[in-house]
Amino acid sequence: MEIFYIIILFLIGSCFGSFYLVISTRLPKKENAIFTRSKCDKCHKKLNWYELIPLFSYLFLKGKCSKCKNKINPLNFIVELVTGFFFAFSYFYYGISYEMFMFIIVTSLLITIFITDFQEYIILDSPLIISSILIIILDLIYFDYKYILVHVLSGIGLFITMLLIKLIGDKVFKKESLGGGDIKLSFVIGLIVGFRLGLCVLILSTFLALPYSVAYLMYKKNNEVPFGPFLIASLFIVYIYMDKFNNLLNLILILARCYHWADY
Repeated sequence: MEIFYIIILFLIGSCFGSFYLVISTRLPKKENAIFTRSKCDKCHKKLNWYELIPLFSYLFLKGKCSKCKNKINPLNFIVELVTGFFFAFSYFYYGISYEMFMFIIVTSLLITIFITDFQEYIILDSPLIISSILIIILDLIYFDYKYILVHVLSGIGLFITMLLIKLIGDKVFKKESLGGGDIKLSFVIGLIVGFRLGLCVLILSTFLALPYSVAYLMYKKNNEVPFGPFLIASLFIVYIYMDKFNNLLNLILILARCYHWADY
C-alpha cells in the first residue's frame, strides 16, 4: 500500500510540476496561465492533450516538437521529474502528517521561486500569498490559535528583520541590496519554521549564495544576483533537518550562558 501512495504522489507531483512551470514562465510575462493552451516555443503549434502528459509526452516525443522537430526545453521534463520525486519523498519520509503537507508547500515554493528568480529575477506574489493561506489553514487543522499567532508574529518579525537588512544594505552599497520578493518570502519562512529557525535560514542562505554570487559577478559582470533561490533552498534544508538545527541552537544558548556565568 505504501508503494501505491508513493507512486500516486509521484504522478500528482509531476502534474503539479508541469503546472508550476506554466505559471512560472507565463505570469512574469503577464500571460494567462490558466485558460491559454500550451504551444511550441518555436513554431507556436498548439499542443494536443497527449502532448501534455507530464514526463511521458516528453519521452514519447523524444524531446522534440511533433511539427517542427525543434528540441523541447528539457527544463519541462526536469521540473516534472523533480517535483514528482519531492511529492513522493514527502510521504516516504513523513507519512501522512502535518509535516508531509508542509513539505509539499515548501517544495512547491522551491520549484516556482527557482524558475522565476533565476530566469526573470522576480519572485511572484501569488505563490507567496497562496502558500501563506494554505499554511494558516493547515495550522488551523493541526494546532491551536496560540501556535498560529506565534508563527504569524515570527513571520512579521522575520519580514521586519529582512527589511532592516535591505535598508542598511541600500545605504551602504548605494543601490538596491535586496528585492521586495526576498523580503516577502521571509514572512513565509517565519510562518513555516518560526523566528529562531528563520534566522538560521537567513544565515545559511548567505553561505549558499556567496560562491555563486562571486562567480556570477566575475563572469556575468552583472550586479543583479537572485537571492530568492538560496533563501528557499536554505528553508528546504532547515525544514528537513529541523530537529538538528533546534539542537544546535539550544547548544549555542547553553554555551553562551556558560560563558556569561564564567565572567562572574
